[in-house]
Amino acid sequence: MSAYEVNFDGLIGPSHNYGGLSDGNLASATHAGAVSNPREAALQGLEKMRTLLQQGLIQGVLPPLPRPNFDFLVSAGFHGTDAQIIESAARVAPHLLKAAYSASNMWTANAATVSPSADTADGRLHLTTANLSTMLHRSIEHPDTTATLITLFDNEECFAVHSALPMHSDFADEGAANHVRLCAEHGAMGVELFVYGRQAGESTVGFPARQSLLASEAIARSHGLDGTRAVMARQSAAAINAGAFHNDVVCVGALDTLFFHELAFEDTSGTLEAIRRAADGLFELKPVMVSNADVPIEDAIKSYLFNSQLLQIPGQDRLVLVAPVEAQEMDSTRAFCERMVDGNGPIGHVEFVDVRQSMRNGGGPACLRLRVVMTETEIDACHQGVLLDDQAIDELQDVVRATYRDRLAPADLADPAFADECRTAREQLLAVLDLESLA
Repeated sequence: MSAYEVNFDGLIGPSHNYGGLSDGNLASATHAGAVSNPREAALQGLEKMRTLLQQGLIQGVLPPLPRPNFDFLVSAGFHGTDAQIIESAARVAPHLLKAAYSASNMWTANAATVSPSADTADGRLHLTTANLSTMLHRSIEHPDTTATLITLFDNEECFAVHSALPMHSDFADEGAANHVRLCAEHGAMGVELFVYGRQAGESTVGFPARQSLLASEAIARSHGLDGTRAVMARQSAAAINAGAFHNDVVCVGALDTLFFHELAFEDTSGTLEAIRRAADGLFELKPVMVSNADVPIEDAIKSYLFNSQLLQIPGQDRLVLVAPVEAQEMDSTRAFCERMVDGNGPIGHVEFVDVRQSMRNGGGPACLRLRVVMTETEIDACHQGVLLDDQAIDELQDVVRATYRDRLAPADLADPAFADECRTAREQLLAVLDLESLA
């Protein structure tokens, strides 16, 4: 059956700020406390969407979640009017106010794990919202994310939207940032690779290993995957402790191609052999491994070479890697990309895009999108307002220019008027997307 990879990008919200909330995310820590530019961030993200749309791909968008998250602040013991809640939190617990204002939901690779209907027992497209339980500021996202996904995929004959796993460290789940689907073509049965950092109850040294094996296994069961086509692989501790807090910082895959760093997996040969066994009769795996000698792990993480979108562009025989401009500016990654496209491997072109505002908080092109493989019937059954064309992108950019600040310092979060600005901006964005029900 014909199917297409639809990229649903997160629209960066008006509260985009550098709170430095993410332990293990080196970019987030480096820029903590810096002044952000929410307007520029959102416009950069929308231009990336436009670039892919104009290359013949289907482009979707997910709206920002409500910020600040007043439910979270109330649960933390702050009461009164909205202004009183913000003023009290700013005075007593500014770290909680920063968490309530976090716009990290823009990184929709963490929103959910997705299994297309070609892989599932009931022939429906399955989505499980990630609980993101390891980080406080992210753990508050899943109720609103689930509500958004239910609204977008509101057809039980085609879609199954699952709520987040239990909010316990044994079930820690970071969504599609630790998941890769490989296949011969999008509409064919594929192999789903789940990458975890620790087992349930296991303590790790260094930066937190955010994805648990138990969570990955639970999602595979819930989605009704064939056990022989689901591969569980352990991410290397070396990569995590170097700053690869998600597997998509060191690995990306598309169709039959897996593009990864030498230090991505704890057991590289074992992981590749497991994928080949699972793919037997479906496709022949094309691994593209980047050695640590060619691109040191530190360069891979700083440039986010692997936090790129690997895409099949209509009319092109080889895959296209959509990478951040930081990978073009770094000598080792630029040189590798030049050698790669000059060769005869599966990746034939690298497109560099500017998402610097996101990069400074630890999110490259791949973080900003949730890949959803959909049949034509499923595309028709989802909410049409979030499937973009140039006019819709123009309208969203007009709202951003009119309602977003071009300068946001951490101290600005204490201003109760800023909460009203965020609410107004989000309501206008939802109106463009015909999603007023989420206001």
